Amino acid sequence: MKKSSDTLDRIDLKILDILQQNCHISNVELANKVNLSPTPCLERVKRLEKSGYIDKYVAHLNPKKLQANLTAYIQVSLSNTSTKDLEDFNRQVRALDEVTECSMVAGGFDYLIKIRIRDMAAYRDFLGDKLAVIKGISQTHTYVVMEEVKSTHIINIPSHTDSGR
Repeated sequence: MKKSSDTLDRIDLKILDILQQNCHISNVELANKVNLSPTPCLERVKRLEKSGYIDKYVAHLNPKKLQANLTAYIQVSLSNTSTKDLEDFNRQVRALDEVTECSMVAGGFDYLIKIRIRDMAAYRDFLGDKLAVIKGISQTHTYVVMEEVKSTHIINIPSHTDSGR
């Protein structure tokens, strides 16, 4: 019986959990950790990739080593939230290299942007030369990170042993 690409069992969940923690793991080592032989393990990984559970494999870089020491969150309010205005803002913010995350949010403002930059001078340049020139922004509030308490790319996956409940 062929498995549907949208059905995940406990082995699939375990594979995803292991790969998000170490995408450099060899297929043989991964297969051993999930108690499969290498060929069916690789077939599962390929199915998870094809069905979109695995977007891509990346290296997480150390921002301090790359002169991106300062992290800031910027609340952005737009003067108009028509579909065209939102699409224009989205397009322009995607082009800003300093922006590592941008989310449209519900609540007292429209977007929350996360940037990583060298220092306060670079922040000032970013704000004045890049963000402020985007049409339609009515207000921003910035929160500079003093200490990063937790930062992870790991998604909490339901327990491999609890998936049958």
